[in-house]
Amino acid sequence: MTNEKPLKIAIATNDMEHLDAHFGSARKFAIYEVTTRTARVVEVLEFGDFTSQDGQHDTIDDRITPKVEALSGCALLFVLAIGGPSAAKVVRAGIHPIKRKGPEPISDVLAQTQNMLKGSPPPFLRKVLGRPQTDFAADYAEDVIE
Repeated sequence: MTNEKPLKIAIATNDMEHLDAHFGSARKFAIYEVTTRTARVVEVLEFGDFTSQDGQHDTIDDRITPKVEALSGCALLFVLAIGGPSAAKVVRAGIHPIKRKGPEPISDVLAQTQNMLKGSPPPFLRKVLGRPQTDFAADYAEDVIE
């Protein structure tokens, strides 16, 4: 049993089975804690249907801010799309948004996250996970053929 710190991620979903939503119109965010061996749902954030587009920035702001605040503590946010102003708010909250080209099963997103954790996570994730920073050469030491 390791003392591995779980990575908290959010997945934009409408059906709880697929990453299938844009940030602004997502009705739900599935919050998972992921380690190299486990992935478990810790929370489901639900929001009303936000698809009306009346062009008023105040109402857009009112919709986005609660979502960003609700995602507090997550390191990664998986979405199909996210607008520039929303992405900026997410990044300012310390959450790294990751856009995907098309819908995919949540199980695939979790497996990909676990694979990334097993390898060499990017530096910003090492910090979140409390792992020591390694030097560049150490990241690629196993790739060197003598």
